[in-house]
Amino acid sequence: MSIRFFNTLERRVVPFEPLEEGKVGIYTCGPTVYGHSHIGNLRTFTFADVLRRYLRLRGFEVKFVMNLTDVDDRIINIARDKGITIGEVTAPFIEAFFADLATLNIEKADINPRATEHIPEMVNLVRTLLDKGYAYELDGSYYFSIGSFPDYGKLARLEDVDLKAGARLDTDRYEKDDVRDFALWKACKTGEHCWETEIGEGRPGWHLECSAMSMKYLGETFDIHLGGDDLVFPHHENEIAQSEACTGHKFARYWLHSRHLILEGRKMSRSEGNFYLLGDLLEKGYDPRAIRFLLMSTHYRRQLNFSIETLEAANASLTRLDEFVLRMQEETWSEGSDKSVAKAVERCREEFVAAMDDDLNISEALAAVFMMVRELNTAADNGKLLADDVAAALGLLRELDTVLGVARFEAPELGDEEIEELIRKRTEARTKRDFAESDRIRDLLADRGIELRDTPEGTRWRKIQN
Repeated sequence: MSIRFFNTLERRVVPFEPLEEGKVGIYTCGPTVYGHSHIGNLRTFTFADVLRRYLRLRGFEVKFVMNLTDVDDRIINIARDKGITIGEVTAPFIEAFFADLATLNIEKADINPRATEHIPEMVNLVRTLLDKGYAYELDGSYYFSIGSFPDYGKLARLEDVDLKAGARLDTDRYEKDDVRDFALWKACKTGEHCWETEIGEGRPGWHLECSAMSMKYLGETFDIHLGGDDLVFPHHENEIAQSEACTGHKFARYWLHSRHLILEGRKMSRSEGNFYLLGDLLEKGYDPRAIRFLLMSTHYRRQLNFSIETLEAANASLTRLDEFVLRMQEETWSEGSDKSVAKAVERCREEFVAAMDDDLNISEALAAVFMMVRELNTAADNGKLLADDVAAALGLLRELDTVLGVARFEAPELGDEEIEELIRKRTEARTKRDFAESDRIRDLLADRGIELRDTPEGTRWRKIQN
């Protein structure tokens, strides 16, 4: 069965057929680095990470490009108002963005082009559009004429919207359905950072940047373009128009858009002050793995309702997975394999792949993993779990976690409070004469490098070298 995606351009689920067999080129719109990315933004980047990882699991060689928008109206205005360079505005936020990605185990792109480093490519694109009659100049700025491009609106389905041909929009911020000629290149204003180029002194428009960078690194036509669903219009619509007008070829063949995240029932938005930063959640003590798990656990085309309750539920799911892995690793299993258990492991693999092939149905894929966890725990409780099946299950989890990126196969170092809690439980077990449980806890602590010594004053412990 082939991989299938919901292609926004076609409004339906279609088979995925890359331009070149075995290879996939992906471009995703990265952050505009005038502030910290909130977790709504990070949901989109988590989705992109899962897609990339899954394509690799399925044997594709993936070239993944994510831009950094380090020049736009907001950045220019901040630099002007503070009397600093745009590089000084963006540098701390670029650093913070990559730190957030690392915290959430989101792999860095193969290429992270910056808009400010691709001005010549953007100027060339403007010149080509001028030569072909798709662009015009007015007072030093250059605009794309939407009336010259008959296919304008095909991504966002704007057939019934009045295209205000000849009316111009100079800002990067649009109102809903505000369809007018958009700025490719903006003439320099007093106090702004600008570039001196063959088409005059100025700076690029937001939409121009992604077209120039994606085509430089992936070609005039590439496989997949990603982004949040808020970018369908105007950004992606304008990308298509200017790119296809320039080259005469299809721009991106598949468009995948993730739905936005809502916070306790309300749309998460920086402009409304209704958002969490990753650091906010880390300060509250939440495991980054649980945050990643929650961000990816709902299908990318469905809204994700983020709340402390859903984050706690994600943490509980990870705890179940962690406890299963530890049990498989720490208990002693008899040799051999049980046919029904081996079948459960293989069924997990088949259902995971089938779900992810079906437009990255991550919810069903995770359900398959946790069904295997439940079935193998039951088998272990009933004495039917054998060593070969344990090895197969752990091997499968390691394989699937190359996509999920949340499992823990090495036991973390115990903190003092955790050690004291385990000792308390061991003492309680000994009081109840549950020596099997008492020995299990002692062995668990020994495996973690903790030596116990029982004294008349109570149990003492120390950390030892493994």
